Amino acid sequence: MPHQSNGTGKNGGISPRHTPKMGQRNLGYVSEAPEPNHASTHPKEEPYNIAPPNYVKTTATAAPTVTPAAASAPPTDIIGQIIGDFGIWQLRTVLIIFLCKIPASWFMACIIFTAPELYPSSEFECDQQGLSANQTITPNQCYIEDSVEGRRECTKFLYNFDFQSLIMEFDLVCLRDIFVAWTQYWHLFGVLVGGVAGTKMMLFLSPRTVYFIGQMLQIVCGVITGYARDFSLHCAFRCLSAVCCAIMFTSGQAIFADITSGSYRLGSIILYDTFWSIGVIFLPSLSSFFNSWTHIYLGITFPTLVLTLLLQWTPESPRWLLKNGDDKAVARVADIVREGAAINDRLCKIPADLHQQLESLRVKLRSAPAPAKWLDLWKGPRATIHMLAAHLALAAFIINFMGMLLNIRSFGRDYLVPNTIAMGFSEIVGCFLALHFTLKHNKWKWQWAGAVNIIAGLIGCLGWFFSHSEMNPSVKVTLWMIIATIPKMGVSCAQSMILACMAEVMPMNKKIPYVFSVVTWARVWLLSAPFINVLKKIDVALSLSSYCALSIFGGICTCFMLTPRNQVAVTAAPLRTTKGEDNDQKATASSIRETIWPVEMDVSNTHL
Repeated sequence: MPHQSNGTGKNGGISPRHTPKMGQRNLGYVSEAPEPNHASTHPKEEPYNIAPPNYVKTTATAAPTVTPAAASAPPTDIIGQIIGDFGIWQLRTVLIIFLCKIPASWFMACIIFTAPELYPSSEFECDQQGLSANQTITPNQCYIEDSVEGRRECTKFLYNFDFQSLIMEFDLVCLRDIFVAWTQYWHLFGVLVGGVAGTKMMLFLSPRTVYFIGQMLQIVCGVITGYARDFSLHCAFRCLSAVCCAIMFTSGQAIFADITSGSYRLGSIILYDTFWSIGVIFLPSLSSFFNSWTHIYLGITFPTLVLTLLLQWTPESPRWLLKNGDDKAVARVADIVREGAAINDRLCKIPADLHQQLESLRVKLRSAPAPAKWLDLWKGPRATIHMLAAHLALAAFIINFMGMLLNIRSFGRDYLVPNTIAMGFSEIVGCFLALHFTLKHNKWKWQWAGAVNIIAGLIGCLGWFFSHSEMNPSVKVTLWMIIATIPKMGVSCAQSMILACMAEVMPMNKKIPYVFSVVTWARVWLLSAPFINVLKKIDVALSLSSYCALSIFGGICTCFMLTPRNQVAVTAAPLRTTKGEDNDQKATASSIRETIWPVEMDVSNTHL
């Protein structure tokens, strides 16, 4: 019999000489290098079945790989096939929604400029009217020494400052640090409530409608906050303004996460906070135009009107409409898809049976399984580790992200403008660093981000070496800012990466509750950030070192997260193999069973 060239032996088994390499078997592992367009050029991966022990199908044909881009993309469906992963239409929408981060950052950081520090004796002093001869005022102008009654607090002050600040408005000049911490606490509480409220509102209202409601309420609450002349009323409406801001950027992310795919979607979520940083950079310039805290609040409120005008170019979330809309939803989605295809020059991708395919997609979305319960999130391969690591890491990073910005007040009022700008630029660098790690080092991106934060935290602790040294004040503040911006960059990197990529470690039905749990937990702990800054009363290095310790802790937790290597395997009949091949296949089958969730992702996994 002539020699057979089909690679089989006489017993029908695969000849060792022609045995395909492990990488060529039908066991597709995740590629380490992302391929942005992979999700849109290949058909949707079907959920796979795990083969029974010792039975793994082998073939000489290379299996399709699942790239990180595909793993983070929405399910490939008719909408994605027509409008594409990313184009001019998506870019326009993303940039418009990104703008909502600017007023959100202004409302958070405006306390830096609406309540600046005042110097005793030169800029404020205790009112001496009605004081007797045996009463004197302490050098800090906060107490009245009485030889008979002892010390008591001064309650009325005279000011010599050309800016009408919040602490002057409420005569809290001697309680400035407590006042700033307290009013900032209510702002962060509003962010917590707004994130939860925005997510729950999108169960009944479309993301675009929720986005518009947040805009309108933010304008109203911002104006009232600026004109409030009662301390409690001011804190209440500052909280409501934060609620509106959180509703805006929560619903806005749901929109652009739905219309983008692949690595473009990951990049959009990671770079979302860059416009927050841009707002921080421009806040000193905006504040310089006003001489009253009321005018600053009006100045940071009315730009939201521009976002309202741009709403006409902000589309609805098409998949939300299909899943939750009425009978006219299919026609509305068809119009949205045609508009996107026309702007992206992809009208040729529209099939003749567009409405029928959208109807099929609607049925599929409505028949999707319900999200898993919270207790189920702890079950599965490495589930407990990922739950603990993500919750602890994001809590540490989000405290640092907000608190370190406010902590620049510790370095002196005269340096607020350059220090604020430096912090904004360091945040932008951190976001792009997260994008680099995600696209170039996807498999080990968590370890890269964790290592950066551990090293940056250690550098930040060096402030103790010159905390009490005698040197030029300008040089000292410059050194403080250098060692403060490095941890800020690392925190921005890790936070944006976690918010964009943490859902990949969970199966599809667990993504939404997982992200909701992690972000809500982190924002609860965020309420402690304003009070850490009070530690500067003891030592400037103490407050900064506290944040650096959190960076180190968060970096260690981040290192425990691992990007899952999703596989595609099929059940097959047993094949007779040689002894060596049988052992190899057993080991491979065992490793496949460790990760059992399908590749398909849910587009709503990062509402918060």
